[in-house]
Amino acid sequence: MNFKEQNKNMKRPWAKYYSSPELAELEYPEGTLYDALKDTVLKYPKETAVDYMGVRFTYKELDEYIIRCSEALYALGARPGDRITVCLPNIPQAVIVFYAVIRIGAVANMIHPLSAGSEIEFFVNKSKSNMLFIFDAFFGKTASVNCPTLRKRVFAGAADMLPFFMRAYFNMTDGRAVKRPAENDSVLSWGSFMSAAGTAGSGHDDILYRNAGYTDTAVILYSGGTTGTNKGICLSHLNFNALACQTAAVGADSILPGDTMLAVLPMFHGFGLGVCVHTVICKGGTVILVPRFNADSFADLLRKKKPRFIAGVPTLYEALLRKDRLKGVDFTHIKGVYSGGDTLPPDIKLRFDKALKERGASVTLREGFGLTECVTASALTPENEYRRRSVGIPYSDTFYKITAPGSEEELPAGTDGEICISGPTVMNGYLDDVNETANVLRKDSDGRIWLHTGDLGCMDADGFVYFKSRLKRMVKCSGYSVYPSQLEAVINAHEAVSVSCVIGIHDDYKMSRLKAFIVLKDGMELTPELEVSIKEHCRNNIAAYAMPKEFVFRDSLPLTNVGKVAYTLLEKEENENVKEQKM
Repeated sequence: MNFKEQNKNMKRPWAKYYSSPELAELEYPEGTLYDALKDTVLKYPKETAVDYMGVRFTYKELDEYIIRCSEALYALGARPGDRITVCLPNIPQAVIVFYAVIRIGAVANMIHPLSAGSEIEFFVNKSKSNMLFIFDAFFGKTASVNCPTLRKRVFAGAADMLPFFMRAYFNMTDGRAVKRPAENDSVLSWGSFMSAAGTAGSGHDDILYRNAGYTDTAVILYSGGTTGTNKGICLSHLNFNALACQTAAVGADSILPGDTMLAVLPMFHGFGLGVCVHTVICKGGTVILVPRFNADSFADLLRKKKPRFIAGVPTLYEALLRKDRLKGVDFTHIKGVYSGGDTLPPDIKLRFDKALKERGASVTLREGFGLTECVTASALTPENEYRRRSVGIPYSDTFYKITAPGSEEELPAGTDGEICISGPTVMNGYLDDVNETANVLRKDSDGRIWLHTGDLGCMDADGFVYFKSRLKRMVKCSGYSVYPSQLEAVINAHEAVSVSCVIGIHDDYKMSRLKAFIVLKDGMELTPELEVSIKEHCRNNIAAYAMPKEFVFRDSLPLTNVGKVAYTLLEKEENENVKEQKM
């Protein structure tokens, strides 16, 4: 797909910062996500596609698994247009299922593997999924879910695709505590599921391949939307394939077949799925899957694997700089290091750039900016032009403008306003929410669609973007978007709670940590048992990454003039306390 005609009147003051002028305009494939993978399979069948715990799968082998998985999906009733929920960490099955779902023309509903049972129920029902792939260790969370459309649940384990001796060792160590779910007609193990491929027959290739148009929705990811409630973000094949082309062009133009990406960001995350997996696969690189993040083990992987590319959230780089974790790490081989998912503090960038240089790197840590409504990054800091607190310049064929909040009026350079984005990675819309879609996707007088992000920022005269804050209430924890209103709804549902307020407090490590303030109902006395009950209630209904780290019980909370909880006053008080403690 060519955007030259559509973009011919658009100005690109930032194009001079690309490594070559032709990168401002690209051509994008008109196929599916699986078509993009298949192209790589045909070009580089013997190159390593996935490296998992030292076990490597070539592109040819990966494709064979995907084809078999798509046959199993078809045999068990999955059809084009169906929604299939994938709730898996970064294990080979997640990659296989994802592309197999795409191959049969279905839609992959990607959710956090640490989601609470009630959240899984919500996501499955929201998408009307009829199949669920879930990590075996978390299968118990689905025991009581009420999902009318769900027909099959498939559990997959971390050791399922390891050689026998490695699988046996894993089951005696890390996997010892995992209780294997009982199988029946609606609950299948990964092995039983894949065995169903033998019943699919051999005449379904036309049905199992090339069913979707490139602008059709391929993936549903989740974000809070402007109202703070969970929104399903419908992303097309074009969105992901365009992102891969853009990232390879302006972010990692030297990526070659066999180059490795250390993929610690999970596949439910646009950054993890779109950049760490799909972009690398489109270029014939190797995805080193990291199923669980641990700063010490990640540092060990840097020493052992010597990846060519690293992508992570600011928390990752902060953690690596602590406790001498980078001791013995050689960065002479590194081609690209990227940060996204949250604002990168300048201090962390400068310190990590120093660490890179001291260990032989010729590159620097580059910050990107974007949001799930455009898959992930849509702007990136140029390699040779860093401007303090800027998140970079727009990707190829992507345009930014700053408007007065709540209007279409474009503001001059240097003026703060709402960040708006237009380009080939902008979503199709929010799942089953016409009003919210119309609120954020707006067409200008020239017919161009702009995504109104709800983020406050500005652009300078050269087109460098500066993110300031979020117009909507949201907190970033370790790169994940957390909406306090959702957490408050859970806390308030406890029988002893009258009202609560959750805020984000600055944290040097996680960027923000969550603190919950709770007022009990009249007549309720705070006892150790009650406090345990409230926390247990939260653990059962809130994902681990969104769990408040502190619970404070008070007699009252500050209120605004109209009687709402004044969360901004709590934020101010607590952040001032943090500053005083550091002095």
